[in-house]
Amino acid sequence: MPPADRFNEETATFAVKGADAPDIEAGVAAIRNVVQTLPTRPGVYRMHDARGDVLYVGKARALRNRVSNYMQVTRLTKRLQRMVAQTRSMTIVTTRNEAEALLLEAQLIKRYRPAYNVLLRDDKSFPFILLRGDHAFPRVQLHRGARRAKGDYYGPFAGAGQVRKTLNALQKLFLLRSCTDGFFNTRDRPCLLYQIRRCSAPCVDRISPADYAELVADAKRFLAGKSTEVQAKLGTQMQDAAEKMDFELAAVLRDRLKALTFIQGTQSINAEGVGDADVFALAAKEGHVGIQAFFIRGGQNWGHRAFFPTHVQDVPADEVLSQFLMQFYEEVPPAGHVLVDRELPEAELLAEALSERAGFRVALSVPQRGNRKKLLDQACRNAVEALDRRLAESTTQARLLADVAELFGLPDSPDRIEVYDNSHIQGTNALGAMVVAGPEGFRKGQYRKFNIKRPETIAGDDFGMMREVFSRRFARAQDEDPDRDKGEWPDLVLVDGGRGQLNAVLGVLEDLGIEDVPVVGVAKGPHHGREGREVFHLMDGRELTLPVNSPVLFFLQRLRDEVHRFAIGAHRAKRAKAMGASPLDEVPGIGPARKKALLMHFGTAKAVRGASLEDLAKAPGVSRGTAQQVYDFYHAR
Repeated sequence: MPPADRFNEETATFAVKGADAPDIEAGVAAIRNVVQTLPTRPGVYRMHDARGDVLYVGKARALRNRVSNYMQVTRLTKRLQRMVAQTRSMTIVTTRNEAEALLLEAQLIKRYRPAYNVLLRDDKSFPFILLRGDHAFPRVQLHRGARRAKGDYYGPFAGAGQVRKTLNALQKLFLLRSCTDGFFNTRDRPCLLYQIRRCSAPCVDRISPADYAELVADAKRFLAGKSTEVQAKLGTQMQDAAEKMDFELAAVLRDRLKALTFIQGTQSINAEGVGDADVFALAAKEGHVGIQAFFIRGGQNWGHRAFFPTHVQDVPADEVLSQFLMQFYEEVPPAGHVLVDRELPEAELLAEALSERAGFRVALSVPQRGNRKKLLDQACRNAVEALDRRLAESTTQARLLADVAELFGLPDSPDRIEVYDNSHIQGTNALGAMVVAGPEGFRKGQYRKFNIKRPETIAGDDFGMMREVFSRRFARAQDEDPDRDKGEWPDLVLVDGGRGQLNAVLGVLEDLGIEDVPVVGVAKGPHHGREGREVFHLMDGRELTLPVNSPVLFFLQRLRDEVHRFAIGAHRAKRAKAMGASPLDEVPGIGPARKKALLMHFGTAKAVRGASLEDLAKAPGVSRGTAQQVYDFYHAR
């Protein structure tokens, strides 16, 4: 699917000037202005509020007909009436066909996260197995993110645990290397994986390229679901080795065969004969929706995951599932078969759009019999159970948040709690960290880290670091969300530290003119946090402690521990990056390859800095122009 920018020439925005407050008549007037100029072509429309924020993204087979429906206010649901009342302008994008409009709609929903669209709220990307294709001895590895590397990708898997389990099987079965190219190139003897029969040691020529290629081919067959072929081949090889009295080889093949049999026996879902399929089942209860997904590839279960989309109130279940599927497949390649538990509106259009995105035919169906029906029934049971667990957890979380509000004197249960901490070693690689929690748990996509960089902040000064973090965080909040209607202002702030940290934070907020953000300091108490003796410092000077078995104490400790974990992890990553830095990194236009060539030739960065122009030009892989660039950087000052 081409990016939305390709449609800019056909995009037009229409607005009605007037009051910023919600007004359904003003909203209808804005829509009426748009309808007068709309074609009956397919396309996508965006509704904006008075500030220009996107309220809703929709697609239409005929734009004029679809958008004019919003003018019939009495036929709209309460949810859509609220949306129309907030609408002050619209943006229209025409497309060549309806399938293209459906793809563009999903793309824009992901970009703008509108308040009135069903949203797939999931911060985790899906892992894949990558069998590299750019090396004589391909490496097998876990992969996330953009698929730019050359090779074969297998997935998606539901989680990293499922990938590691499969990678373990691949190592035992096919003895493929998992090390990096740098590690591979520097070996002069086999590593431990060879000793425990998890690698064939191609790095030191313990296996020929042809034999390794055969192992790679077997691994591809296994990942493609042809495990019975691999099993038969291993059985034949083991029997041949035994007949030739090569009992050592026979034992190795026996262990590989046992590993394959074990993997086949641990498939918790019977997907025999299903091939490649994604299975989705929806459960709805008390205004909440849970969707269970199973990922089947080559008849093998590659895991399952539950999703809980937001903004689903007053939206029919079949429409929720349709919008979920388009957003889900915005990042993930679909299987050849997508199995769902109900008939969907515009199912043929959905299948056409998925086929266009995938580059091959995708079939969307509701199975009625056989293994696919059994698989779907199991997904339905899992969806109901996952939603029940979610609601039970939400009830517990809601009770805890109400208790927190009562403890700290908040007017309502907090919807957004921000927790802050600092991390450094004697002032080096200092940073601040913020984690966010709400009724649904931790919102990891909203975590933030702040590199301490202001010259007035003294290294190692925890109070000064906290002042810098809060001044940057809340000054930005005042600029980007002055009306506080985007949900990005906290209802409660927890600061790791005692009265000193709390006073530093309150001073910053006072300077910014912010007086209504509740802040609590969480100190470790007389025994450094042992036995649950945390002391909570309030803004009015009071100090609170809680019983050691208090559920609220456990909840607040969990928040404090999470910000510790995030801050320490970010600090370690920053420190590791700093340890691997080189003065040559500062030279513009010098990439990793040329930097390595210069260091290999001169030995140290200091020697590079002191080298003459002629000596620099003699380094392998360094052109005269590059040498001049390096020389000028260090000397032309």
